Amino acid sequence: MTTLSPVRPEGERPMGFADRLLSLPFVQRSDALRSFILGAWLGWQIESNWADPLLFAVYSFARPIASVMILVVMYSVITDGATQQPIFAYIYLGNALYIIVGGVLGGISWAVIDDREHYRTAKQLYTSPLVGYAYLCGRGAARLLIGAISTIIVTVFGVLLFGIPITIGSIDLPFLIASIMLGLTSLSGLGLIIGAISFQLGRNAWQAGELISGALYLFTGALFPLDILPPVLREIGLIFPATYWLEAMRRALLGTNMIGFPTFAALDNTAIAFILLIMSVGLWVSAAFVYRWSMRQAREKGVIDLETNY
Repeated sequence: MTTLSPVRPEGERPMGFADRLLSLPFVQRSDALRSFILGAWLGWQIESNWADPLLFAVYSFARPIASVMILVVMYSVITDGATQQPIFAYIYLGNALYIIVGGVLGGISWAVIDDREHYRTAKQLYTSPLVGYAYLCGRGAARLLIGAISTIIVTVFGVLLFGIPITIGSIDLPFLIASIMLGLTSLSGLGLIIGAISFQLGRNAWQAGELISGALYLFTGALFPLDILPPVLREIGLIFPATYWLEAMRRALLGTNMIGFPTFAALDNTAIAFILLIMSVGLWVSAAFVYRWSMRQAREKGVIDLETNY
């Protein structure tokens, strides 16, 4: 059986936890699992290894807090400091949770460009026994982990400093777990589609994920209820899983403290979970077809290892 365990030069730092995972019998029997673990380990090293652990910890804490404070200041100026209004918790949580959305949607496409343009390893990666689809999932998982850490930091900061009404009693734990699983599954499926298409893009391909995640910031109810948008724009937001995931997470975390908005008034928790389930299945099936098609096109056109000096 071909092994995907990396060969490390003498003296190089071992993979540690990833090595232990790769040594598990059921992992050794699956090329896809090994590719996923290697992708996640590599992604984490790229994202976190540019600084010593203490500096990275400070950065991981300061960056999301500074970002959310911009939103808080803007809201306070407009509303004369009405942070105790239910709408503030809606906006604050939407902004915190959207860090994950942006990380998942942009992370996979950025991994394609990073390997191709920066490290110039695309040719070696995609002619090796690596399962490319699982490898990209792993790279996206690393960005997801960093985004999740930032989201937790921002949420706890909001509870402690601004009184966001999240308590043990308000959290609907079963619905929270279901929302996390279904939401991340559907978002990763969409991220894989964007990443697969990025194989065929040349200059400015790195903007694909950032562009889509930036646009959805306005159309998914992250900052304001969809009801205030014109009907045409509101319909755009309703076709993306992030819209339903943000609503589900707010309901799961705030419980009875959740302010109701007409957009989803007719949908109970079960209906939203079912919509996310359907979207998850549809997006992952679509992602598998799009990935195979895009890789075939990239190989035929000779652009799988295209370098555009970015």
